[in-house]
Amino acid sequence: MTPKALDSVRQHISSRIIGQQNLIDSMLICLLSDGHMLVEGMPGLAKTTAVNALSEAIEGDFHRIQFTPDLLPSDLIGTDIYRQEKGEFEFSPGPLFHNILLADEVNRAPAKVQSALLEAMAERHITVGQKTYPLARLFMVLATQNPVEQEGTYRLPEAQLDRFLMQVEVDYPNHEEELQILELDNAQQGKSPPEAKDPLPEHVLFEIRDNVSELFLDPKLNRYIVDLVQATRNPQAYDKELSNWSRLGASPRASIALARCARARAWLDGEDYVSPEHIQRVATDILRHRLILTFEAEAEGVTAEDFIQRLLSLVAIP
Repeated sequence: MTPKALDSVRQHISSRIIGQQNLIDSMLICLLSDGHMLVEGMPGLAKTTAVNALSEAIEGDFHRIQFTPDLLPSDLIGTDIYRQEKGEFEFSPGPLFHNILLADEVNRAPAKVQSALLEAMAERHITVGQKTYPLARLFMVLATQNPVEQEGTYRLPEAQLDRFLMQVEVDYPNHEEELQILELDNAQQGKSPPEAKDPLPEHVLFEIRDNVSELFLDPKLNRYIVDLVQATRNPQAYDKELSNWSRLGASPRASIALARCARARAWLDGEDYVSPEHIQRVATDILRHRLILTFEAEAEGVTAEDFIQRLLSLVAIP
C-alpha cells in the first residue's frame, strides 16, 4: 500500500484549511503511528477545523468536547444510570467511547478531568466503580490548547504531556495564505463546508499501520535515536551550554515515539526505509513537550526548539 491511499484524507483536510502543512503532516503521522496529538496555538488558527476535517475523512465515530473549568470526569467517562424498569444500574458511556475525540482547549479543565483523560490515553480503557471498560481499537485523542499565558488556562501535568505522541505548535499564516483564507471564506459564505467523498475505512487504516510498522529501520538508527534521547538527560556529555539549559530530559517514550513517527514520515515520503533525515524531521514535535528547561534558559529566552536544534547538531549521525 502506497501513500496514495491517504490522498483523499489529505485533500479533504486541505479543502478546509489553508497552509498549515506541518499540522496536516503531523496529524497523519500520529494517525499512522496510533498515537495522540496536542496542538497548541493562539485562538483562530484553524486548530479545531483541522481536527474536524481529519475526523470527517476517516470512517469512525467522532465527538468534540469543550473543556471548561466546571467539567466533571463523568462528562468524559459516562456514568451508571439506574433503570427502574430493570431494577438495576446500567452504564451509559461518555465521549471517550468514540473513535476520535477532539478535546478542545484541553488545558482549561481541572485536574480530576485530566486524570480521567490520562487513563484513557495511557491504558486504552476506563474504570467506573469496580468495572473496567475497554475502548475501541481505533482511539485517538486530538487535543487543542491555547498558550498557558492566556487567561483561564492551566499547565498540563508532565505525565499527561508525555502521553501525547506529538505536540505541534501552530503559527499565524503569512500574507499570501491569509489572503487565500479570506477568499475561501468569501466563496463559502452561506454554504456548508465540503463533505468528505470517500472516508477512509478502518480496515484500510489498520493495513496502512501494519505497512508502516514493517518499514525498515537500521539498527544503527535505533542507536542514534537512543543517543538523541539520552543526550536530553545527559547534555553535559555534549556541550556545557546545553547542560545549562536542561533541567529534565525526555523519557523512554520519546525513543519509541521517534522510531514510530520516523517510520510514518518515511512512508508518507514514499520511502522503503528510514533515514536520519526522517528522524530529525519529527524530532522537534516529539521532544518539545518532554523537555523541561532551566530557569536560566527561560530567562535568556531559550526555547525547547533551540535546545533540540542544538542537540541535533551535536549528536553524531551513524
